[in-house]
Amino acid sequence: MTPADLSLTVLHAVRRAVDDGALRVEVPPRVTVERARPGGSGEYASNIALTLARPAGRSALDVAGILQERLRDAPGLRDVEITGPGFLNFSLRRDAGAELVRAIREAGGAYGSGTALAGTTVRFAGPSDLTESRASVVTETVVRLLRMQGADAGFGGAERMHVRPGTYDVDALGVDAARWALLRPAPQDRPLDGPPLLVQHARNSLFRVRYAHSRVRRLLVNGGQLGLLPSYEGGADVTFGAAASHPRTTELLGVLGDHPVVLLAAARHRAPDRVARHLEAIADALLAFQHTVLPLGDEKPSAAHRSRLALAEAAGTVLAGGLSVLGISAPDRI
Repeated sequence: MTPADLSLTVLHAVRRAVDDGALRVEVPPRVTVERARPGGSGEYASNIALTLARPAGRSALDVAGILQERLRDAPGLRDVEITGPGFLNFSLRRDAGAELVRAIREAGGAYGSGTALAGTTVRFAGPSDLTESRASVVTETVVRLLRMQGADAGFGGAERMHVRPGTYDVDALGVDAARWALLRPAPQDRPLDGPPLLVQHARNSLFRVRYAHSRVRRLLVNGGQLGLLPSYEGGADVTFGAAASHPRTTELLGVLGDHPVVLLAAARHRAPDRVARHLEAIADALLAFQHTVLPLGDEKPSAAHRSRLALAEAAGTVLAGGLSVLGISAPDRI
């Protein structure tokens, strides 16, 4: 991980803290990362917490703690320490990307499930009481999210989702477009306009997510024709090669590593729109990364290509799993 990669990782943590309401500041355009100075620890350090403290109305140590929590499991970082008045110090690891890919491969579509809400019981008003189709779709999805985090969730209680009304003709749009139109906006916002979701264009967020998944399936087929199979073995030099320090790789690893946190936050806040937005981020990172996966021109297939194919496959797995949470299909071809 280079200083530029680390800067993107820290900036991503700031965005997450702002998105989930832990910090109330404007996200800076960039984060400065330098070699750790005497008295620090690890290889690199940043003063971002000191920079954000005043606009956030918090102490630098408080801000550093908020960011430290969101950086602990970041790909490529072995440890994050706070020193002095609020400096963040980073110790790097060389095999974090390979570990993340292996974790996704082992978990499959269940990647991001957990037990954080075990012991929690949630009961929503029964389906027969949910006259709005949007309320029904949102509530059913929230129940699924809660169960994925270990909660005892279901129907038969009094809790209701506060959802802006909306209905769609499923026969006209199809199940996938109808559900995306109802789930993609925040519950208090208006549903998306349905017909544009049927257009195969980059401006169509549903198409972009499903297309990214189909691109993974095509990369795997094309890789197989070249004798390339996804590889999860070996250390960082073998598993991710030169691509390990590529900004596109860092971004994709970052959003994949965020997936469990996003699913948990979506369950806690009853907000399936967070899952949809995160799938868009994964899709965008994957579509930017895809051009590095297979050999180009006279380039010979190598361990680096196998590792990039493994990372692309992991991204496809997460996209398919996330779409499944929303009750939307992930076709192999579009």
